[in-house]
Amino acid sequence: MSTNNSVMIKGNKYGIIVVLSPDEDFEVLKTQIKEKFKESSKFFENAQMAISFEGRKLTSDQEREILDIIGQNTDMRIVCVIDNDPEREELFRKTLEQRLMELSNNSGQFYKGILRSGASLEFETSVIIIGDVNHGARVVSKGNIIVLGSLKGNAFAGACGNTNSFVVALDMSPTQIRIADVIARAPDKPVKEEVKEAKIAFLEEGNIYIEPLNKSVLNDITL
Repeated sequence: MSTNNSVMIKGNKYGIIVVLSPDEDFEVLKTQIKEKFKESSKFFENAQMAISFEGRKLTSDQEREILDIIGQNTDMRIVCVIDNDPEREELFRKTLEQRLMELSNNSGQFYKGILRSGASLEFETSVIIIGDVNHGARVVSKGNIIVLGSLKGNAFAGACGNTNSFVVALDMSPTQIRIADVIARAPDKPVKEEVKEAKIAFLEEGNIYIEPLNKSVLNDITL
């Protein structure tokens, strides 16, 4: 039997969580999702939000159907879907680390450990750091810098002037990133992220861009 509580929407300033009943028929849920978001359309007007689903496991097709319904009934733009499946998240993390390790075997070096405030490392080649780079720490490389952890300090890639160099981190929150002669600094008020994701910083047309590191980008990069 259907109830009005089969679909619940929870929100905060970063995004929304759609809680779905595990027992309700999916077709009924879709109708209720449509009604709920239609009723709340003014609240979500012109909003850009992340979304996550709880309560039941959804297939990729079901997620797409729900996103289509939301898109048709609100002016909200979903910027990303947060995966709450810990098994999938762990699998992606392991795949990401394995791929980056494979790339490093070509011409890169490894450093294992936490770089604490005041520490400074310089490398003639690309480097993979297995650990965190804390505030006040500094990493310099003539090639690329890959941090399998949090990057909160300073990273200088392409120190010999290589504009094709890049910086990757599983948690990208640097104080400063420099690629060749271009410098990007962290904002005065850091942007809070509820979910950390791997990102890549690269140089394009004289500007440093930081974007999520997805599978297609990962397959394209080389050390």
